[in-house]
Amino acid sequence: MRVAIVAGEASGDLLGADLLTALRQRVPQLTAEGVTGPALRAAGCSSLEDMQSLAVMGITEVMGELPRLLALRKRLLEHWRAEPPDVFIGIDAPDFNLGLERRLKRHGVRTVHYVSPTVWAWRPGRVKTIARAADLLLCLFPFEPEYFRETGPKAIYVGHPFAAQMAAVPGRADCRLALGIHPEAEVLAVLPGSRMGEIRALGPLLIEAMTELKRRRPALEFAVPAANERVGAAFGDLLQGRELAQDVKLVSGRMREVVRSADAALVTSGTATLETMLLGTPFLVAYRASPVTEWLLRGLGLLKIQHVALPNILAARAVAPELLQGDAEPASLAGAAYQLLVRPHLAREQREVFGPLAAQLDQPSGEIAARAVLDLCAAG
Repeated sequence: MRVAIVAGEASGDLLGADLLTALRQRVPQLTAEGVTGPALRAAGCSSLEDMQSLAVMGITEVMGELPRLLALRKRLLEHWRAEPPDVFIGIDAPDFNLGLERRLKRHGVRTVHYVSPTVWAWRPGRVKTIARAADLLLCLFPFEPEYFRETGPKAIYVGHPFAAQMAAVPGRADCRLALGIHPEAEVLAVLPGSRMGEIRALGPLLIEAMTELKRRRPALEFAVPAANERVGAAFGDLLQGRELAQDVKLVSGRMREVVRSADAALVTSGTATLETMLLGTPFLVAYRASPVTEWLLRGLGLLKIQHVALPNILAARAVAPELLQGDAEPASLAGAAYQLLVRPHLAREQREVFGPLAAQLDQPSGEIAARAVLDLCAAG
């Protein structure tokens, strides 16, 4: 069995690795290739391109990279037309993957899209686009399959593999020991994102907020997990020459251990908010899109949801504070993080809401997804 995979970012890389591992348990001779990150490569997927090629944020930012992205998609399409896989699995990155899936489907390749595009948040018309592109849709959240029941592809709720993975992360004391963090230290984890665009847009803002927090709580320490070497180097450059740098532990990878070890977290919006929830660490969210992106989403009424953090969407209310766009200022971020650190009941309230949500997401996702993919291949 030959599998083609395209993962668009760090979270998709982990999802793909989980699925590929489950597939290989059932089909030991399986081979896989595609656009990968370190997790997929470790799971035995040959890399045609590194996933950093797809790591572009925001509508206006994508426009500048569009010629390169289209050229990459054309190369992949030509490669898999010449050597068709048994199944193509596009993981997230819908603006890139759905077009590739649609074209491969026309050439007789079975297609799977893993992670439902957020049709419940914006651009609901994409349901028809997804139906034309994918034979099978693997959904992470229980409310999603209903959106595709009438006109979409076959949609299956698989749960979220991160739920089981986070439960397996060692406890706070063990994580602190492994990271060299003092057992009694007060620590704020700061998650700046996995894309270079996020570091450029949010990095200076986060560092100013950290500086303000340090002024309020002199003993506070910071731990920053870098998703990759480029992100780590870029964030380190922003810290250069600042007194704050001596109180910042910049860690290569190990995001889950960092978050588990922290008293609270300051998280840029994205899948990291879900991971932080599943790790049981109270958090707040910061994010800024470009002004043009914000106008397109909100000014034109394209955005259909009130909250942006996945845990808040699942809870249907703002349990974790969201400071977005103009509200994401250093003083306001520092103030919200300060409240989480000094008012224990705020952390307790978050955990009481997020615990049941984590339990609901805790399904054997890789196994469910692998079985669905193999059923699709067998039916063809």
